[in-house]
Amino acid sequence: MFSLFFTGLQQDFKLMLIAPFICALFRLAFILTYAPEKNPMGHIRKWLTCFRYGFWWGLDFNAYVYLFSMVLVSLPAAFIPAYYSWGDDVRRIGLLIYLAAIYTAFFGKMIFYYHFHDTYNEMIKLGGHADKKNLLDIFFRQNYGVLILIGYVPYLWVSSLLTEWVLSLPNLNYVELSMPWLQYLLNTVIFILAVVFFYWLRYGGTLNHRNKPELDEVPDVVKNDVFFTKAVMDDLVAFEMACKKSVESVLSHDDKTSSQIMQVVTHREFSSEENPLQCFTRKAKGAKIKRPSHIFYLLGESHAQAGLDSLYADLHLMDASKEFRQSPHTVAIDNFLSAGMNSRPSLVSLLTGIYDAGLELNERELFWNKSVACSLPLEMRRLGYRTEFWYGGGLNHGSMYHFVPGTGFDACHAGPDFCGKDAPATWLGVYDHIFLDKAAEIIESDKDASPVLHLLYTTSNHGPWNLPFAEYGFNADELMPGIPQALKKDARTMRRLAAAWYADRCLIQFVERMKKAFPDSLFVVTGDHTGGLIPYQYGLIERREPSLREQLLTTFAIHHPELSAGSLAGNVIGGHMNILPTLIELIAPEGHEYCTLFPSLTEKIDHVVTPTCWMTQETLGDYRNGLSQSLAVTEKMLPIKRDETRFADERDAYCEITGWMVRHPELLLAKDGQ
Repeated sequence: MFSLFFTGLQQDFKLMLIAPFICALFRLAFILTYAPEKNPMGHIRKWLTCFRYGFWWGLDFNAYVYLFSMVLVSLPAAFIPAYYSWGDDVRRIGLLIYLAAIYTAFFGKMIFYYHFHDTYNEMIKLGGHADKKNLLDIFFRQNYGVLILIGYVPYLWVSSLLTEWVLSLPNLNYVELSMPWLQYLLNTVIFILAVVFFYWLRYGGTLNHRNKPELDEVPDVVKNDVFFTKAVMDDLVAFEMACKKSVESVLSHDDKTSSQIMQVVTHREFSSEENPLQCFTRKAKGAKIKRPSHIFYLLGESHAQAGLDSLYADLHLMDASKEFRQSPHTVAIDNFLSAGMNSRPSLVSLLTGIYDAGLELNERELFWNKSVACSLPLEMRRLGYRTEFWYGGGLNHGSMYHFVPGTGFDACHAGPDFCGKDAPATWLGVYDHIFLDKAAEIIESDKDASPVLHLLYTTSNHGPWNLPFAEYGFNADELMPGIPQALKKDARTMRRLAAAWYADRCLIQFVERMKKAFPDSLFVVTGDHTGGLIPYQYGLIERREPSLREQLLTTFAIHHPELSAGSLAGNVIGGHMNILPTLIELIAPEGHEYCTLFPSLTEKIDHVVTPTCWMTQETLGDYRNGLSQSLAVTEKMLPIKRDETRFADERDAYCEITGWMVRHPELLLAKDGQ
């Protein structure tokens, strides 16, 4: 009985290899049809890496050929000998159905790329609103639809012959042992290995799901080429990724509808040729501090306000920031909203000056070479500043290699490049202290006398929090003597707390070093977003769950020798998008024109609106679930209001502006601001 399963298992494996082979042929056809450079000579490494990585990534789908064949044919055939005789026919039919799906996905992608110069993206979902007759007309008249449909016949015929030949290849003989118990043991091991082998295939040649092939992990030699970044994805993988992305309604609005929605903040309607950003031109009121030679904009991974709250003083998570905030020249705001609830939309919004609004601007090719008038680097360039971007990780993550320079930065630096490939790193980036120390060393040696803004983005305060924190000074008994013993014994939670302590200390050590090197510097310290930081389950406070404030608020502090407590108009709330106009109002001469959707913190702020949240001086609300709660810092659980949504029209207007810019790429500016 098991010998039949063993033979069938080998048939399953052989069939599974056919799908990746055909996917590779389709990848080659796609490259030879659309690649700007079709000759692999001089680019062999890129081509080979594209096909190698594409093979493993494609197993995300192709591995199921092996699984389904094993489950639907080999297993039942082992118990039903009559079914075994039909096994290869069933396998062949099942594979041909799957290969037909691959053929369909391939030609769908070819047509999609022809029209949109992209592989499948969320725009495919807009097809539901399109004129079906027009789509059919395009398919048959413009994209040789008849030939594509006829092509199924020879394609499936050749595939059937290939399948028959592969199934006819010889198999290994089943090993029969003399002792029954050894035979059963061998059979059990083979079965377990067969299941484990599926997961190994499914995860792209690894059993660690974290190492599974995905877009962010595409090797640089491929991802640095815009076209090959598209070619490396199998068509079903690209289709799945597109289906998982939601289409924001702003992309389906016509210009008249968009113009009416934006009126809430633009105060007038627009024609299709106009740029709504022209409504947000402001004039600076005059410099409030001496123009600094260096501006350091520090963006700390998961730098959360909860770590600074007095309720959690016994944890001593962010004592470095607390000490930094004690300076009479540091101004902090304790109620500060991130521009995004996770790293990428937060960064994208900060750099462009418009909310990402779920549109993933960093993954859109049109934003890789152009930007908007209100982008951070373009505005600082107009003030005479060089701009440099420093990231602890590789710039291949989230297409930062293309997107960040596209916003207008003069230089971009990746931690693995300037710290060395062997520098200690997490899966996300070089350890913060090494990254920041090396960046400081390079900045100190810079002989260019022109004023410069450095934006530095750290990575270490991120799961799985597996740095050797003890080596870097973390000792829970010394730092946190007042916490419960049960918490100290929770190794995973302690690693998370240690990461927050370590990351905060690294940020402030960098600040202190740069203050000594460049005494006139201006510093901004904030976080990309917050995260689950406080271990409520250990009775640190009365309640056992976070407040909205603790779930949503990141940090903000700004320092300069001429700043004082009254420099920011006594504001107690703010948001990421207020930072750029604040910098401009602090240093720009009177009458300097600049573009920003949001006001400076040098004037009174009565509310903050992001695509996901809203905040007044007393209350914080979340659009995603309709919940709102007081901003009060208390260990008691505050009442939560439900179905309270404020400033929704304003939120929609800001999101609509982003949608308008995506739909009107002709309004974007070149990287040099022209």
